[in-house]
Amino acid sequence: MTDAIAVGSILVEGGTLLPGSQLLQGKPDSNGWAALNGGRSGFEKEIREEGWTFFFMAGEIRSTVFGFDRQKTLRAALKRLIANVKSQHCNSIEITQVTAKSFFKVPYVSVSAHARHLQKGLTFSGHILESSI
Repeated sequence: MTDAIAVGSILVEGGTLLPGSQLLQGKPDSNGWAALNGGRSGFEKEIREEGWTFFFMAGEIRSTVFGFDRQKTLRAALKRLIANVKSQHCNSIEITQVTAKSFFKVPYVSVSAHARHLQKGLTFSGHILESSI
């Protein structure tokens, strides 16, 4: 899935219900998340028309991981972001920045994102909250 990680990428937790014709790009990766197929604007328009809401959680989240293997560091950063998103009871994440730099010749990757939550209806009800009732 790290190939799909770019600014604007939307990742959805595997098993999340999706409206109508929305599809994920392939199967969820080892983290259990997969990229949404298509652009965000068309996606958001379609879900609104079908009575769904794609909640945007304020406050950007960021993860920075040092390492010489860019793909491994990117996966590790994503894994940390996903843990943060799950703690907010959300089932989606939108990547807002991906940066690769080095510090004293040690490379690192920094990924910024916003937690998002996709569900039918207008009132937020994170799936983790529902299952604990």
